[in-house]
Amino acid sequence: MRFYKTGFAALLLAAASQPALAQSSASVATIAETQDKAPIWAFEESDLPVDPDFRFGLLPNGMRYIIRHNATPEGQGQVRFFVDGGSLYETEKERGLAHFIEHMAFNGSVDVPEGEMIKLLEREGLAFGADTNASTGFEATTYKLDLPRNDESLLGTALMLMRETASQLLFNPDAIDRERGVVLSEMRVRDTYSMRNTLDSFDFFYPGARFTQRLPIGTKEALNAADADTLKGLYHRIYTPDNATLVVVGDFDPDTVERLIKTYFSRWEAPKAPPEPDAGPVDLERKGLTDVYIDPALSERVTAMRNGVWKDEPDTVANRQIGLLRQVGYGIVNRRFQRLANGDNPPFRGAGFGTSDTFEAARSTNLIVDSGDGEWREGLTAAVTEYRKAMEFGFSEGEVAEQLANIRTRLESAAAGADTRSTASLTGAALALVDEETIPTTPQTALERFEQFAPSITPETVLAALREDVIPLDDPLIRFEGRTAPEGGADALRATWDDAMATPVEPDSIVENADFAYTDFGPAGTVVSDTMDERLDIRTLRFANGVRLNLKPTDLKQDRIRFEVNLDGGDMLNTRDNPLATAMIGNLPLGGLGKHSYDELQSITAGRNVSLSIGSDAETFRMQGTVTPEDLELQLDLVTALITDPAYRSQGENRYRRSVADFFARKDATPSSALSSEEGGILSDGDPRFSLQPEEAYLEQDFAKLKDAIADRLEHGAIELALVGDFDPDTAIALVAKTLGALPAREEDFLPYADNRQRGFTTDRSARTLYHKGEKDQAMLRHVWPTRDDSDLQEAVKFALLERVMRLKLTDVLREELGQTYSPGVNSSLSRTYDDYGTFSLTAAVKVDDVAAANDAMETTVAALIAGSIDEDTLLRARRPVLEQLENALKTNGGWMGLVDRAQSEEERIGRFLATREILESLTAEDIRATAEHYLSPEDRLEITVLPAETDAESDAIGDE
Repeated sequence: MRFYKTGFAALLLAAASQPALAQSSASVATIAETQDKAPIWAFEESDLPVDPDFRFGLLPNGMRYIIRHNATPEGQGQVRFFVDGGSLYETEKERGLAHFIEHMAFNGSVDVPEGEMIKLLEREGLAFGADTNASTGFEATTYKLDLPRNDESLLGTALMLMRETASQLLFNPDAIDRERGVVLSEMRVRDTYSMRNTLDSFDFFYPGARFTQRLPIGTKEALNAADADTLKGLYHRIYTPDNATLVVVGDFDPDTVERLIKTYFSRWEAPKAPPEPDAGPVDLERKGLTDVYIDPALSERVTAMRNGVWKDEPDTVANRQIGLLRQVGYGIVNRRFQRLANGDNPPFRGAGFGTSDTFEAARSTNLIVDSGDGEWREGLTAAVTEYRKAMEFGFSEGEVAEQLANIRTRLESAAAGADTRSTASLTGAALALVDEETIPTTPQTALERFEQFAPSITPETVLAALREDVIPLDDPLIRFEGRTAPEGGADALRATWDDAMATPVEPDSIVENADFAYTDFGPAGTVVSDTMDERLDIRTLRFANGVRLNLKPTDLKQDRIRFEVNLDGGDMLNTRDNPLATAMIGNLPLGGLGKHSYDELQSITAGRNVSLSIGSDAETFRMQGTVTPEDLELQLDLVTALITDPAYRSQGENRYRRSVADFFARKDATPSSALSSEEGGILSDGDPRFSLQPEEAYLEQDFAKLKDAIADRLEHGAIELALVGDFDPDTAIALVAKTLGALPAREEDFLPYADNRQRGFTTDRSARTLYHKGEKDQAMLRHVWPTRDDSDLQEAVKFALLERVMRLKLTDVLREELGQTYSPGVNSSLSRTYDDYGTFSLTAAVKVDDVAAANDAMETTVAALIAGSIDEDTLLRARRPVLEQLENALKTNGGWMGLVDRAQSEEERIGRFLATREILESLTAEDIRATAEHYLSPEDRLEITVLPAETDAESDAIGDE
């Protein structure tokens, strides 16, 4: 079966197939005896060579499996149980039951008592949600276990649980009733303005199609009526061996994995799976209609679409070549849109053009235009004009070359890092074969095929492929969404489209790319200090100008270097008098550099693995990303140029202001957004640094104010650069010396900002009620306590374990016992920045009618924990996943960066990391109970309730309780 996203949702994702990941043919030996029968795997009928390191198998009962050894990260693995059946397989009375079954999989089976599956995994070190999860889509259900260790016992446990899920689930009526509340809670949480907008768009573009009436979440009527018989009926229909595939990728011996799979799954017997349902029908003649959908939380968007016949294009060399031509064509059109959006007076915020499959029912070509409020007419006209230019006049050699450079670089980078591909990426490749019949090839063969075909990729061949693929947007379906109706309504939308299609167009003149202007920052700096921290072999250097450099070469990821630059300032520049000083910092790169606009930089850096971004952290401005050794010099040039010569062009201001309007339109559209918007002000008694300011205050910001706020930090602030990954230290030091090391003298230390490190927690503990504008049955509760900062490691580890214990307790009560909430939250946040400041919070999204009961349950849970209700099993299930995380923390470059980034300015973090395990293992239930007793007293708790805006009277009553 092949799975396709809807054309509407996959505008830019499925414009063309791309060269794939990994696989081969030698491993087909395990199914050689079936070669005289119907194909089992897509690669059996393709000329693409499968990556030989995958092992493919078929059990006599029809269940398939895929195995792959991979040691990145070392000593870990992933298990995926893929059931080729989702919500499309449901009858009208079963809507939502495929997802309901997924939930029931964690509620007991023949050999695993109810409530024990998650606990069993937690005892093995898997955290629920992070390492133990599942998902249900239109066509498939996938169960996911991420294993923190590669011992055979744990793998056997994982496969046993997947086998139980396959056919041994129990549907106890009491468990069904409890889980029903959880599923309905998930439905309630997902019922947002965004979801309602999506449903309306489905009904407009694909009326009558089955998939529009089979969203995985289902309907309240079907979920409320579900019982053991209806759930079992669907379960036994779609959970069959010939409808299932098991994927195991990780640091395991493949022979051992295969033996265990056969041991657990060979005796599974069930009837054949039902035929694949049709996701359609889709009316291919539907055109010329216009729809307007208004919601106060939506930003302005116009979508034009035509549907056409679905094409069955198996994954072959020839089809990948055609797909590559299409990819280049769509890429050029979207790059033109991007160039317009980056201009001085952009006609739109962004636009996109693409064609994608709508399951196997149709193909859909989309032109989507995102505009500022009231600017849809200009945006739509500009996008239609650019679309017509492309389709009529084609592309330049330079445009094709830019796209090919980007594609070639991705393929070369993948080939260079082939031996250290992550387990997650290889698992994804295996599932893509099962789910989409995309054949995983090796990165090297993908690169070779590209280079062989590249000479055939010309402006002419690209245009021909694009014209052949696009469904002409003649008299399309047009849909508007936004906060306010377009002036002139549907007629104006249609007239604007027609005018834009009728107006003559001329080809654009070709713009030549400039050479990069930032390669000389003065004489290279000299190293004045060079030491090695022997604890973790982190090398630290200091240049004569004060710049610090931290190095950690690893072999964890071939041809990849993670970099992070910390520049003094960050949120410390936000003061009570100027709380929005750094509000625009994220838009600074959009203003470009003094000698290059942002758009020019995109063309100049085409085909290079570099990035340009900056954000404001609590104490620093942070620039980070991943680069290849070949492009490290250019990356350092870019970082240094942004620090020394930011241009502050208006393009960044335009993007910022539009984002402000969108944020304020949505700030109270859901309970969670209303809470996040107001909580900072509540907790800080209105401290402007942590409170949402009026919309006008954000709109008054400009680059001139940002420059005033940050210019001194850019010129003088301390800099600490960290590099982790596959690099030669001497080469890296030399490159840093001629970039950041060549700058004029900097401040040697990060400033203390003592006056700005004070942050208070409100002394007013009266209950607060906030209001949201979402659905009337949605509410949210939060209990918050003040705690402390993280300066004491012993206390910090206690809080980390308390958070885990409390999450288990709260989940048991609110989710498992009462079935009130989909995902209760617990968070401990001890500040590294603000003296003696921290918070501990419990959060639950519930029905309005359940607010009082949930409030009582949260209070009772905390009180019971303080009274001493932490048994040893709970402590084990809380502690074990944290220990496994510590054990695996330094098996990725990202994990290393958490220690290397500030290895000089915050050197103590290395010692804290090394001491954490011993402290964690020594903590007792009494330690955790005592911490809760000390900090989580009822008198210190602040309760915040978020209710629908229209229930003022009821809300006041609840808030007063």
